[in-house]
Amino acid sequence: MTANTPAFNMDLPPFARRSTREWQAADAAHFLHPFTDHQALATKGVRVITHGDGVYVWDSDGRRIFDAMSGLWCVNVGYGQGALIEAAAQQMRTLPYYNAFFQTTTPPATALAERLAAVTPAQFRHVFFSSSGSEANDTVIRLVRRYWDLMGQPERKVIVSRLNAYHGSTMAAASLGGMAAMHTQGGLPIPGIAHIDQPHFWAHRHGAAKGLSREEFGVVAARWLEEKIAEIGPDKVAAFIGEPVQGAGGVVVPPSTYWPEIQRICDRHGILLVSDEVVCGFGRTGRWWGCETFGTRPDLMTFAKGVTSGYVPLGGVMVGERVARVLIERGGEFEHGYTYSGHPVACAVALANLDVIEQQQLVQRVREDTGPYLAQQLANLLDHPMVGEVQSCGLMAAIQLCRDIPLRESFAPEIAIGMACRGHCFDNGLVMRAVGDRMIVAPPLIMTRAQVDEMCGLIRQALDRTYAQARTAGWVAQAAG
Repeated sequence: MTANTPAFNMDLPPFARRSTREWQAADAAHFLHPFTDHQALATKGVRVITHGDGVYVWDSDGRRIFDAMSGLWCVNVGYGQGALIEAAAQQMRTLPYYNAFFQTTTPPATALAERLAAVTPAQFRHVFFSSSGSEANDTVIRLVRRYWDLMGQPERKVIVSRLNAYHGSTMAAASLGGMAAMHTQGGLPIPGIAHIDQPHFWAHRHGAAKGLSREEFGVVAARWLEEKIAEIGPDKVAAFIGEPVQGAGGVVVPPSTYWPEIQRICDRHGILLVSDEVVCGFGRTGRWWGCETFGTRPDLMTFAKGVTSGYVPLGGVMVGERVARVLIERGGEFEHGYTYSGHPVACAVALANLDVIEQQQLVQRVREDTGPYLAQQLANLLDHPMVGEVQSCGLMAAIQLCRDIPLRESFAPEIAIGMACRGHCFDNGLVMRAVGDRMIVAPPLIMTRAQVDEMCGLIRQALDRTYAQARTAGWVAQAAG
């Protein structure tokens, strides 16, 4: 099949019956993609994904691709789940839209709120709906600052986050995040946001973590929060926000000592703890929520992605009783909301998605079967001459590429070894993401052991091809390995 040959046209609606080159030309002419160098993409030509099934997607040239990133951390129940598709169709026929303003609700919105209260930790009984994780984290800023206003401490406005964290890409959410490249565009962060360093043992191996065990380093990293609170002033700090496992930052799994110490510090200073569960929620870490995996008791918890497995946009904030009671009993009208808060179609799909997760026991399967098996199989990659470290938590994992294993030496940034490896992944029929020199995966939770083996085989092939390229280019010593 050539690049000019239309693929699967018999199954596509009329607007979609084009060749790959026709799609690429139209895309370059009209579609501005997120996080993209548009000129470079137009020169290369966009990849056109036409359909999916289970853990696989197909492109417009008919190539099957193993989607080891679940779309964008979200297609937890895999592609083609009939129950979710039918739930959307039925709700569209019944009531495609109504809002949550005007003191109204719809049955799917209230039913989902009730359902989420049942599957979240005991302190959560209320939810505020949004359409995305970015909107959810924007809402957190509003909720946190409103809470402290109502508590008679309006000077408590500063929210502390972490460098290399990702909390979304709106002005407020990108400010909460700690991505330097995002902060260079648009004058970010906005006022009232501070950052501490991340608990990345590998990144700090020559600095703060030198000579320490992983667990010793976890305590040191957590106490950076205490230092930041002292610097700002305890009476000015409102909250700390963090992803249980940093996702877009490279699947940075914190030491086991980190989150308990963070919780202790938040408790000591009375500040709110916010768990960003947009990636970790709905079973990704082997528990329903990442905060359960790491033993924290957050006051607020954001979610999106896995709530509908990405089939329809939906997000929200679980609001703990500490905050909810103040907001409800003292707050009057909360001047915040979205046109699509509690969208009935999105909520109906979410309810069907939760049914699938529970019926197929996906959280238990990740915790007891496929998560441990993935860790075991990825550990076999440690014999590869380019792999310095492997980390995993449930069905999310990172492989640290390394120029010199004994010296734990990194590749020069200009080489962009991760992007080179990502290219070999795509050429080999695998979607795997590169974050600097870390290759990361977050496959659908429906993945079987056989598919774990298949994925790990594809990863090893990509690593071998990347290593061969590195040797040819002189990026590693010819005698290595």
